[in-house]
Amino acid sequence: MSFEKILIIEDDPVVRNLLKEIFARRKVAAKAVESLAQAEEAVTKEAFDMVMLDIRLPDGDGQHFLERLATLPDRPIVVMVTGFGSIESAVSCMRAGAFDYILKPFTPGQIDVILGKGQAYRQLLQVNRLLSNQSAEDDGMLVGRSPAMLRLRQLIERVAPTDATVLVTGENGTGKEMIAHEIYRRSPRRQNPFIKVNCAAISENLIESEFFGHERGAFTGATERREGRFELANQGTLLLDEVSEIPANLQAKLLRVLQEREFERVGGNRTIKVNVRIIATSNRDLLAHVEQGAFRQDLYYRLNVFPVHVPALRERGDDILLLADHFLGRAARRFGIRVAGFSPSARSALMGYRWPGNVRELQNTIERAVILTEPGRTVSASALGLPFVPGLELPPETGAHFNEGADAAGVGEPGLAETAEISSSVSVTDANGAVLTIAELEKQAILAALRQTAGNRTKAAEVLGISIRTLRNKLQEYRGIDDLVGADSE
Repeated sequence: MSFEKILIIEDDPVVRNLLKEIFARRKVAAKAVESLAQAEEAVTKEAFDMVMLDIRLPDGDGQHFLERLATLPDRPIVVMVTGFGSIESAVSCMRAGAFDYILKPFTPGQIDVILGKGQAYRQLLQVNRLLSNQSAEDDGMLVGRSPAMLRLRQLIERVAPTDATVLVTGENGTGKEMIAHEIYRRSPRRQNPFIKVNCAAISENLIESEFFGHERGAFTGATERREGRFELANQGTLLLDEVSEIPANLQAKLLRVLQEREFERVGGNRTIKVNVRIIATSNRDLLAHVEQGAFRQDLYYRLNVFPVHVPALRERGDDILLLADHFLGRAARRFGIRVAGFSPSARSALMGYRWPGNVRELQNTIERAVILTEPGRTVSASALGLPFVPGLELPPETGAHFNEGADAAGVGEPGLAETAEISSSVSVTDANGAVLTIAELEKQAILAALRQTAGNRTKAAEVLGISIRTLRNKLQEYRGIDDLVGADSE
């Protein structure tokens, strides 16, 4: 993450110009001032990524201004600069919040080191902020009051404070990775790294290097030494996602690391010891994999110290509606669309579907439905787009499918036959008892609404629960229907 602008506060013109030249050559914009008064004016008007601050200035003590910089909304990294250095001064500045401390005279190389460290530090802060926001968003995935979810929470609470290896199993989309992160978040290692490796997404030729790292020259393309995921996770937690996909030739090496907590980098001979907690996930039946000879039995038992099974969504009863409401609120905020909850038939459809894609499918379905729903209206069954479930009795609102071919103004609106106010005026059979077509039902609904409102199209649209534009389109489609009641133009 490159710095965009740096403030130089230095009264010595030689040093001031040297710093400006160094930053210019590094293509970093820099503003230079020579007093605290000028610096105060600068930070009031502009934001800076880093400040090079001289301790002794004509109009005051730079260390006092360091405290002022700490109060800024976009707090910059501050490097103290002095020609009269002492241990006491350095310690005092660092305690006051300085990022670094440099003595005059300095070299361009020293400035490069400070720039590199400062940019890496700011990037780390940004990544941590992003991960914190994501974690807060993920908390909703544990929503639920079903017996299966209560049992899952109990297991998490029991195992999280320990260092036991955990194997999280469940179907795709149930939230296994989220459960692993929740165990980490509640563990004593939560202040240390949480490193994930997706065993199914890494090439078989590279997975050993990803796990254990490699030395420079270990193979073609290894131009520098690289730490593996086990080293990066030292003192923290390592998530082996989809562990069943680990190649057979690497399983023995992984078993040794789990047992001994030591390994060698690819191309190296120095033994590296680590202290890592392991959490693994799998959507496969690992025991069946063992019986088929595709997974080592000893590795399975080493991973399966504390098994945690995440239930499928269809096994969680009313949790489906709780999760749906949670995702509805989140999607509405994300897309800036105000919706009025789910209609009764939409809730019936949610409960009647088996959700083969589990929580992930539910979340995606809700997001799509929010986009398709007119602002201020309830989410209809048609907006969910779920297949019809035989034997499931839905309220009349499922007639929303009538509008699936409408233009953009009508997408996601309730179907014309959904309107409760005129349902008693509409018959589903003709005089001979034959079931009417959907088009005929729609015509009946429009006609009944127009008669009820004395031909006023605007009021008829309100009764039908659709926009005036959609009603005009339907009247154009069913030409002559408004002549039966002498409908007004609007």
